[in-house]
Amino acid sequence: MIVSLEQARIIIRETLAKGRAEGFKPLSVVVLDAGGHVKAFEREDGASPGRFGVAHGKAYGSIMLGIAGTAQMARADTQAYFMTSVNGVFGGQVVPVPGGILLKDAMENVIGAVGVTGDTSDNDVIAALAGIEAAGLMAEA
Repeated sequence: MIVSLEQARIIIRETLAKGRAEGFKPLSVVVLDAGGHVKAFEREDGASPGRFGVAHGKAYGSIMLGIAGTAQMARADTQAYFMTSVNGVFGGQVVPVPGGILLKDAMENVIGAVGVTGDTSDNDVIAALAGIEAAGLMAEA
């Protein structure tokens, strides 16, 4: 299974809707496929222009390492040298914090990742999980 464009659009739409409903700061959301390629991206009005790089880095690190942003942050806390090395390998593209979420199908195969940024990392995760659930997919945050 792959993450479809329609699923990516649902994830983005519902992530942004959750953020607005909760009163979060303007969010930016990217959906990547299992190869780390951008499937879709949106940046809300008022979100800073650099947010694409942050959202992408959260999702990209999740795909490339096979672990979500929360686990990446824990790894960075205990093994900073590892995350520094990983960022060297991936050209500084990994942002190891919550808000990078693995997308999984019903068989728990990784089919992509979502990166959300704009509010606190914990709030980014809350918004993303709402979008992922609305698309009928499973998540590892």
